[in-house]
Amino acid sequence: MTFDSSARNPVHPDPEQPGPVHRSPEPVRPVWTRPPTRTRVGAIALAVTGLTIAGFSVLLVFVYLASFLGPARLGASALLALIPLTAVLLAIRWIDRWEPEPRPVLWFAFLWGAGVAVVTALIFDLGVQLTVRASGGALAANDMLSAIVQAPIVEESAKGLGVLLLFWAARKHFDGPVDGIVYGATIAGGFAFSENIQYFGTAMTDGSEATLGLTFLLRAVFSPFAHVMFTACIGLALGLAARRSGTVAAIPFLLLGLIPAVVLHSLWNGAFTLLGGDTSPVIYYFLVQVPLFIGAIVVVNMLRRQEVIVTRARLGDYAAAGWFTPDEVAMLATASGRRQARAWASRQPPGRRRAMRRFITDATRLAFARQRMLRSAGGPVNRTGEAELLARVSAHRAIVLG
Repeated sequence: MTFDSSARNPVHPDPEQPGPVHRSPEPVRPVWTRPPTRTRVGAIALAVTGLTIAGFSVLLVFVYLASFLGPARLGASALLALIPLTAVLLAIRWIDRWEPEPRPVLWFAFLWGAGVAVVTALIFDLGVQLTVRASGGALAANDMLSAIVQAPIVEESAKGLGVLLLFWAARKHFDGPVDGIVYGATIAGGFAFSENIQYFGTAMTDGSEATLGLTFLLRAVFSPFAHVMFTACIGLALGLAARRSGTVAAIPFLLLGLIPAVVLHSLWNGAFTLLGGDTSPVIYYFLVQVPLFIGAIVVVNMLRRQEVIVTRARLGDYAAAGWFTPDEVAMLATASGRRQARAWASRQPPGRRRAMRRFITDATRLAFARQRMLRSAGGPVNRTGEAELLARVSAHRAIVLG
């Protein structure tokens, strides 16, 4: 294989027309690499099965809601629920923009939250009601106990199970805490969407316009990110597990994240149940919940900066081996460099524009794939994914250069 050793310009937005790429001789590739644990066909079958089951569960939730809300109220409350959901999805996209997760995986996460987790909570609640009735008066239903104990434990466990399944099934895309937060937040966003439909629809059925307005204020304005913050604790814990342990050892991390998720959920539900007066819940919200939200934003920003550091360091390794130039690494590992690259690509034909986007995405995934291999030093290393990403990056580069 020959290379143009006289060229100097990498894939870069400046000048107006990027020049050819300076490449050193290709690194030596091993004769044999550890085969992937699942074939591509098996992975696709698993994805289709998961999406089908999760999608069917969402259908069951909508049938259940329509049974007591009616189609008209169901549609109206769903439109209202789209407002806080849009805010949540935009926030998730902002968190996930450095190394975007695959769309099918995110769809599964959303459908799990909107369907499977909701169905699980409904079945458990039905079981509690049947147990109370079967007791013949020996047991009594307690709304306060249900809101502060039952709901947080059951709902966070159901959502957390979805994050754990993604940790196992989409392991190569689960690189660290930011990925865990993205998956946990997406599951929570789906759960809150279905839950908001129920709350808004019930307010339309049982109350006045003032009741609906107050419900919308509490659910869509005061707490659109409440469920997100709860389940993000589980995602954060499993993201730490992705850096330190194998698949089975992730279960203790799940439990570690479940504790703060349940506690925060209980505090939120208890604030409007235990605190008396008209102003106490509002004071609690601004003195407790708002600082927690701000703290969550600070943590996410710190974790995203760590992603930038990992990208620069690992792509620097490939640059030392001749796969990238220093200018390409500078472009790929800085937000300003990526903005310039996308701005240049926006003025190019569609094929080159798509290739630039994919070049950035796959190069970032390549950096995190190498980070996973470095963390597994001393154990078996699967280089198949690395080879595929290197080939795709080279193909994208060729298209960008025309």
